[in-house]
Amino acid sequence: MMKRCSRGAAGNGQSIKIRLAAAANLLILSAILMIAAARIPKFAEWYSETIYSFLVGTVGRLYGIFPFSVSELFFYILILMFFISLVFAVIKRKREFFLEWLSVILLTAGVLVFLYTVCCGINYHRKSFSEEAGIVTYTYSANELSEICVWLTEEVNSLAGEIERDGDGVMKLSAPEGVGAVSAMQALAEDFPELEGYYPLPKKLIISELLSYQNLTGIYSPFTVEANYNGDMTVYNIPFTACHELSHLRGFMQEEEANFIAFLACIGSERADFRYSGYLSGWIYCMNTLYRIDYESWSRIRSLLDKKVEKDLAANNVFWEKYEGTLAEITDKVNDTYLKVNGQVDGVQSYNRMVDLIVAYFGKKY
Repeated sequence: MMKRCSRGAAGNGQSIKIRLAAAANLLILSAILMIAAARIPKFAEWYSETIYSFLVGTVGRLYGIFPFSVSELFFYILILMFFISLVFAVIKRKREFFLEWLSVILLTAGVLVFLYTVCCGINYHRKSFSEEAGIVTYTYSANELSEICVWLTEEVNSLAGEIERDGDGVMKLSAPEGVGAVSAMQALAEDFPELEGYYPLPKKLIISELLSYQNLTGIYSPFTVEANYNGDMTVYNIPFTACHELSHLRGFMQEEEANFIAFLACIGSERADFRYSGYLSGWIYCMNTLYRIDYESWSRIRSLLDKKVEKDLAANNVFWEKYEGTLAEITDKVNDTYLKVNGQVDGVQSYNRMVDLIVAYFGKKY
């Protein structure tokens, strides 16, 4: 009896050591890869175009088989297992059991950090989409931005009557958004080869309120290589958000560039609802910037907006007002810190820099 217990304890001790060693190795390897990506630009570029592209075509294709978000399901399972195991650890009150529990937690953390690194982190150090496409931003005038805003207003107004609307006059999608987003990204890749590759269908979260309370429209899961979006939000956001998240699957992690790619994909789509989503999203970003630098021009252009569009904007405001609160503020600060740590010095303000790219790309044309 005593000998068997001794062997069992020894076996548990060995298992703990193996888990801790594996966790340490994964964390060290992740750190090495991130340092290499930060200090050797060509490594990040090569990795994104080869290894990461392979992961999207394999891991992304595998989890793409499922019609639901696998990462969301994994999240619920991990949370449940964590609390159940924590309760057992407290009940047992044994040092060996606690150490075994802790080693499992650390190994899980090591695996998640490694998956984040190879499916996301390294890509933050690759060449940006604008560099790949030869788009050079510059300091533009208020007049230039005004002209862009007029153009966007005209495009939004022209599409406002083409799209389907519900009984309240709010936009409806004419067909499934997933297929539309993939088609839009594939079409854009014909003009920008750096966007070529496999695209799994973006997925609506089962419990989208998780994103709503965090004031998020979508999220890319590096653990399963999935593009997830908030299915509860006002519909005009969905095509733009789905394309935004899909752009991350091409290795472009900077938020302003993902926004710009989504804008281009949507306005180039064959579907009127996607074009409307793209132009309206771009209009909001550009008009918000114009409001800060030239209020008179903003006021004049704002009055030109079609009344049908006002229905969508009003519905959007009502939706997000329900979720304003402490959690949304905390999430915003966490996201701001996360972006800054990954080299986006503007933090959450980087989303707004899509305006710079729109002006740089379309300014001479309009």
